[in-house]
Amino acid sequence: MCNEGELLERFGIQITPITMSEFTNRVLKLEADNDPEVLDTVKFMEENVEICVPTDAVKRIAALKVAMKRYAIEYGCSAVAIQCWNSLQDVLHIMPCMANSLLTDEGIPVVCETDIHGAITAVMAQAAAMGKTPPFFADWTVRHPTNDNGELLQHCGPWPISLAKEGTKPKLGRPFAFPEHCPGSVLTEIKGGIISLLRFDGDNGNYSILLGTAKGIEGPYNIGTYLWIEVDNWVKLEEKLVKGPYVHHCVGIHGNILPVIYEACNYIPGVKPDFYDEGAEEKVQKWLRGEI
Repeated sequence: MCNEGELLERFGIQITPITMSEFTNRVLKLEADNDPEVLDTVKFMEENVEICVPTDAVKRIAALKVAMKRYAIEYGCSAVAIQCWNSLQDVLHIMPCMANSLLTDEGIPVVCETDIHGAITAVMAQAAAMGKTPPFFADWTVRHPTNDNGELLQHCGPWPISLAKEGTKPKLGRPFAFPEHCPGSVLTEIKGGIISLLRFDGDNGNYSILLGTAKGIEGPYNIGTYLWIEVDNWVKLEEKLVKGPYVHHCVGIHGNILPVIYEACNYIPGVKPDFYDEGAEEKVQKWLRGEI
């Protein structure tokens, strides 16, 4: 849910909606026409992921990715928010996760569940990182079984395959959720290191962006795309998530981009930086002044 008029009036953010029937018809036509870009995408998947689904599903996933890309180019969109379930499965019988993954790797972030605020967050994160690494769109899920400050970042499979943990090969498979179990999900743990976590959100006309860091840690195997992370103070972060205005989604990106986002907020009237790390704002200010 978002206030489209307010986003346009206050921040110049324009949303271009299309109907699901328009979208699925284009996917099916690209597939039937053996569009060259679709075939190239199929070849790319065959070379870069372990395919664990039927061949016809791979081609349809490729067509879906090409359809999203062309709509984004035609409408001048910098990101895509897709209604990833469940009407899509009724018509196409696939999940769009791999398509989301591939397009995000190409510099057009795709977020799930038509999360407009999530798409805005992904654009901000990608810009702050200067396009050097792609963002990934995650759910806050469950606590780590042994680390009180650990949490599982996970989604059913849309994260960029370029982020796969070293020494592993992503799989194209089926998601753990949804009764249809339609093919199309990416299955991989991604690499760890220092992660920036963000969430742009608003309520009653008040907008803020949740900001903080985490580090990747070891944890139990999971399905979909996932990464176990550790923060300095989970209960403080959890309180911010529960009290809002933030929802269950966030955007992660490798590296520390917090100073860039913080400084950018000075030039985006009406967006307040909201740090969850203890003393983070003061540390960022010192860094920007050149003290550290």
